Amino acid sequence: MKPISDRVVVKPAPAEEKTKGGIIIPDTAKEKPQKGEVVAVGPGKDGNLMTVQKGDIVLYGKYAGQEISLDGQDYMIMREDDILIIL
Repeated sequence: MKPISDRVVVKPAPAEEKTKGGIIIPDTAKEKPQKGEVVAVGPGKDGNLMTVQKGDIVLYGKYAGQEISLDGQDYMIMREDDILIIL
């Protein structure tokens, strides 16, 4: 995958299966992950270089990006502006 412009491809972290207290969370109650690993980065837009790099662990907004599935793996495609922080 090679994103264009200021797009970033993120592999979301798996959703939590249990709470810290050991309670199993059913699929219907699981929250969408807001953390993931950057797997591909576009070249940037209007001469601005990208801040994130492949391999960075990032947090992004709850409704950021577009979900896609490729070869059985889920990914998020989003603008670099949708990323809130690099961990």
